[in-house]
Amino acid sequence: MTVRLFDPSTPLRPLRAELREAVTRVLDSERYILGPEVQAFEDEFADHLGVRHAIGVANGTDAITIALRALGVGPGDEVVVPSFSFWASAEAIPPIGATPVFCDVDPETSCVTVDSVRAAVTAKTKAIIAVHLFGNVAPVKAIEEELGLPVVEDAAQAAGSLGPDGRPGSLGSIATFSFYPSKNLGAFGDGGAVTTGDGALAERVKSLRFHGSRDKVSYEDVGYNSRLDELQAAILRVQLPQLDRWSDHRRAAASWYASALDGVVGLPVATRGASPAWHLYVIRHPQPDALADHLHTRGIECRGYYRRPIHEQPAMAGYTRTLPLPGTDVAAAQHLAIPISAAITRDEVDEVSAAIREFCG
Repeated sequence: MTVRLFDPSTPLRPLRAELREAVTRVLDSERYILGPEVQAFEDEFADHLGVRHAIGVANGTDAITIALRALGVGPGDEVVVPSFSFWASAEAIPPIGATPVFCDVDPETSCVTVDSVRAAVTAKTKAIIAVHLFGNVAPVKAIEEELGLPVVEDAAQAAGSLGPDGRPGSLGSIATFSFYPSKNLGAFGDGGAVTTGDGALAERVKSLRFHGSRDKVSYEDVGYNSRLDELQAAILRVQLPQLDRWSDHRRAAASWYASALDGVVGLPVATRGASPAWHLYVIRHPQPDALADHLHTRGIECRGYYRRPIHEQPAMAGYTRTLPLPGTDVAAAQHLAIPISAAITRDEVDEVSAAIREFCG
């Protein structure tokens, strides 16, 4: 059999009638931008997270840029960000005139730590981006409390995860989400959100997403045209009630892998007190590319995501104050994402695990 790395379609099959009804409802309303569906989704998503405010935006990258702007980050400021992450985590920083300063991660959890962030902080640090990578939960509250700096949670991969202090998206000063179709909560195109418990930050985000205006008459900032549209909001509203059930299945699949592969490869380690809804299930092996070739011959999809960390990418060559990042080096060189989804079966997990054990002898 072929085992897919992602399977976003199977969980949606029972929801197709509801999804069609949602799309028809938007078409009949003839409201496509910042209408009742967006407002309803924002309210429902905020309630799901346990946070006061959710603001829909066009995509996850815009969400990070707007969140930083809302915090007042700008020219001359530094933002601490992990180098082992998707490019957008750092890409959002230079366009607002700020400088990314790269910090390390724990290769077992793939997340930043208080100490790894502390090592990168300077007098110029205005904010920290903590990425809940692969759905694991970074220690956001501890970072804010110990370092006294605002944290932007990059929760793009963590919808459905649980932490000891609450859900990702409700842990720091402000948080960002992506609803890219392959995410745990995915739209049928691009989409994103910013969440916060701070009413003033929420109002600033709402203004920035709409050209820097609150009323379409006065423009207080040079903002962005970055809005979640009504169709995507309606589609997300159908899926949101299923997110916890889907997340429980991801956790179950992770436990199947852990039972089958303990002692065979390096397994992802949940941060203390966290219950991740693994967006990606990422193992570690000294020869991940050779293992990937072996799995591909068995019809098993897998891939390494961040072989070249952000600080080594050509476009970041101008940002030279890079600390030693030994955890990043290990994580980048050894990681391999293997199949996981809200619909993966025990038989599929067993097949993937058997193929990995075969390679590892």
